[in-house]
Amino acid sequence: MNLQNRSAVITGANQGLGEAIAKAFVAAGANVYLCARNLDLLNQVRDKLAKGATAEQKVLAEACDVSKPEQVDRLVANALAALGKIDILVNNAGVYGPKGESESVDWEAWQQALEINLYGTVLPTRALLPHFKTAGYGKIINISGGGATNPLPRFSAYAASKAAVVRFSETIAEEVRPFHIDVNAVAPGALNTRLLDEVLDSGPDVVGENFYKRALEQKEQGGAPLERGADLCVFLASVASDGITGKLISAIWDPWEKLPEHQQQLQSDIYTLRRIIPKDRGQDWGER
Repeated sequence: MNLQNRSAVITGANQGLGEAIAKAFVAAGANVYLCARNLDLLNQVRDKLAKGATAEQKVLAEACDVSKPEQVDRLVANALAALGKIDILVNNAGVYGPKGESESVDWEAWQQALEINLYGTVLPTRALLPHFKTAGYGKIINISGGGATNPLPRFSAYAASKAAVVRFSETIAEEVRPFHIDVNAVAPGALNTRLLDEVLDSGPDVVGENFYKRALEQKEQGGAPLERGADLCVFLASVASDGITGKLISAIWDPWEKLPEHQQQLQSDIYTLRRIIPKDRGQDWGER
């Protein structure tokens, strides 16, 4: 899980999981180019991480709205100019979006959530794929969430966008497989970050009684460790994971440290989104 001499672009790196991923990458020896919309917070993270970096490492930052194509193109051009090459892209930037019943939430806010969560994954990927293809190697890590695999009432923009991120990851993985570019999605677990605080601030009338109750319990119990998701990202960015691609991997529930031992079995639909048919649940109906 050594990232020495590797360079990474990490989006949404000014707090929470993005900051934890950046910290883990620097600790593993990588050069990092961080981006987020809030430049003040981003610069604070950059300065903090730079103190733990070696003299040879580069820790750089730039404000960027990853839902805007022109800003993403500028980010990638600046990162390549500063670092010389990019080996890893971590698409972490994301928002919950509007909370409430789908027919009543603000439509512009719903659209914006799709733009940040989905377009903010697609645009940096598109911008960096030519570089990765020329190099004949690359790692793309997209942060998913619980909304990708389960219905999430009152969070429809978040759920729809995160499910789309996973299918996009699976699709791009097949497109770029001949170029030795690995593309995977990460489910980091239920994290105690600003997103949880948003849920609690919204209250049960907006997010639903059951979801609010689970959020309170999560807040009290501490949630999933940020470091676990960050460590999975380091693994997926390293040579240890070469050839593992097109997967949705849970930082909490999956034995990802041992995945290199199962490369042959992973050439299947394990850890992918798929439709459940009656036979999968022991039923003898549902086939023509």
